[in-house]
Amino acid sequence: MINAKIARRIRKSAFLLSLLILIFAFGCGPAPTSPIIIIPTSTLTPSPTTQTTETQIPTPSLSVTLTPFVPRGIIKIFSQSPLSGDQAVFGKDILQGAELAVLQLGGALSEQGYQIGLLRYDDGNNSDTALSNAKTIVADPEVLCGIGHYDSGITIQTSNIYHQAGLAFVAPSATDALLTDRGYREVNRVIGRIDGQGVAGAQFAKDQGFSSAYVISSNDETALKNAEYFRREADRIGIQVLGMVITNMSDDNVASIINHLLDGRPGLVYISSTADKAIPFFHKARTAGYVGAFLGTEELNNPPLFNFADPSLVEGGGLYFTIITPPANYYPEAATFIQDFRTWYDAPPLLFAARAYDATGICLKAIEEASKAIGGEIPTRAQVATAIRALKDYKGITGTYTFNLQGDPALVQYYVYKVVAVGSANWDQNFIIASYHVPPP
Repeated sequence: MINAKIARRIRKSAFLLSLLILIFAFGCGPAPTSPIIIIPTSTLTPSPTTQTTETQIPTPSLSVTLTPFVPRGIIKIFSQSPLSGDQAVFGKDILQGAELAVLQLGGALSEQGYQIGLLRYDDGNNSDTALSNAKTIVADPEVLCGIGHYDSGITIQTSNIYHQAGLAFVAPSATDALLTDRGYREVNRVIGRIDGQGVAGAQFAKDQGFSSAYVISSNDETALKNAEYFRREADRIGIQVLGMVITNMSDDNVASIINHLLDGRPGLVYISSTADKAIPFFHKARTAGYVGAFLGTEELNNPPLFNFADPSLVEGGGLYFTIITPPANYYPEAATFIQDFRTWYDAPPLLFAARAYDATGICLKAIEEASKAIGGEIPTRAQVATAIRALKDYKGITGTYTFNLQGDPALVQYYVYKVVAVGSANWDQNFIIASYHVPPP
């Protein structure tokens, strides 16, 4: 039996070698920010490996057999994310998820005789760079779909260019509500909207048995939406909302709010605010004698700001917050993906690789379906955009996707963390306690 380490080396070496062969065959492309990676259509066969001892593991030799392949055409998709700069770790995570998806999910198009090209673009998490790249992307008529970007604001800006060119894309990490609120038929995402947390929070509160709540929100659009959606859902499912206040968390406001809490004794305080404002409030409320639960949004997922937090925050009714995307190992269907990701990249996937994998799979499936509908020919961009919205119950590793008319998933999962330990050093002790499938607001 081949040693597991050797098998892993063989698979990885074969993958990389085949990519190099095909890249050289097609040329290196015009710029280092946008090389074409062609997924291999050759057959790579590792040579037999002799049995080895634990202390002596030779590097396996590879004999490469190239099956002649003349494609009937090239189908390109793009990935654009920060591959340099301070957000590169997340951008590379997105790119690697897309690469792995093209490798593993492009078989149906390859069987139709098509070569699949993945265009890699580095936006540096910079709007000007992203917009310039987007103009280059849409100018290539062979590009039929895309994945990106990392940042919501950049995704919104570039989506105007993709929309004008009729080029569909699927966003793996952009949560801003505005992205899909404009109703562009080319814009889709495989992640929840940031303003869906309020509904999930109310459903969690109901499941935990809270019968009353007090809602606090800072005065910005996203915070207000989550607070209002929590209030509406709480009212719908029978939780009494004793009050709702919009505040900048000044000392006078905090004192007044805490007095209301002590008088009304709500079982839960829902706070839609940033951690730097919420944490001092939690401390003051505990000090004044409030013993109920606190529930916030993913704005509280900021471990450094909890380094000096008092342990009393997690006492009494406890402290919870909603998040939009969990670690990859939380998805029941992601075990094989995680193993394969480690094989190719010698590292675990981060937050968005699995969603980028599904976003890429949706692009490939839509191109496949659009091609079948026209007798196997290469579809137009418009046909691909239509095919994405026509997909029903696409089963990915992060969920099952059917898109509404705005490009949001018809149902998407939100997760609730329970905080049992404050501070960066102990943050990994906190855990997901529940999850909820919520329609877009």
